[in-house]
Amino acid sequence: MTDSTLYPRPALTVDIVIFTVRDAHLQVLLVCRKEPPFEGEWALPGGFVRLEESLEEAAMRELCEETGIQDAYLEQLYTYGCPQRDPRGRVVTVAYYALIPSDRSIRMEGGSDVSQARWFPVDALPPLAFDHDEIIAYALRRLRYKLEYTAVGFELLPSEFTLSEIQSTYEIILGEKLDKRNFRRRILAAGIIEATSHRRAREGRPAQLYRYRPDAVAEIKARRLFP
Repeated sequence: MTDSTLYPRPALTVDIVIFTVRDAHLQVLLVCRKEPPFEGEWALPGGFVRLEESLEEAAMRELCEETGIQDAYLEQLYTYGCPQRDPRGRVVTVAYYALIPSDRSIRMEGGSDVSQARWFPVDALPPLAFDHDEIIAYALRRLRYKLEYTAVGFELLPSEFTLSEIQSTYEIILGEKLDKRNFRRRILAAGIIEATSHRRAREGRPAQLYRYRPDAVAEIKARRLFP
């Protein structure tokens, strides 16, 4: 049997792209580093994986430390292992992305190695540390692609929502306007939402509120919401 100690051991980290919809923009949570490397620069929340942790446990720990949320949608994105990606040495990172509903209360304190945490629109990001611009770009592509064949977009909505709010959320993520009549037809035909007994008061006729069906299948079989 080959002795594993004969081989170099790169450090292992997790980085998390945390998305939410705020102020009619898709936004991502960034932290300002207060230690080298890249001191004073913005970066994704993340950290080193502890020996006793799985990758997902490390990602959930970092998510909770940065936001106070323990039950968000979390999905592994990609592994980044360029030998030059971290000036400290050989560091491989496993990236995740998380989706936070727009109505969730978030505690943005940041960890001990950051000075502050802030939301930034994905189309107005500051210069980023490491290869985090590449990670965010890939996470956005993944999210947009998954909107076509899954119900992942509902992870960014409150528990009850109007049809207009669904369409607005999809438009914000996709970065384009959608035909109202066609969008509503597709969403209703997918069978993944149901009307509640509640309506939201507004000028004119109150808006019907919907919710994501608890028994809906996340993967929308035999159809795509968008061509």
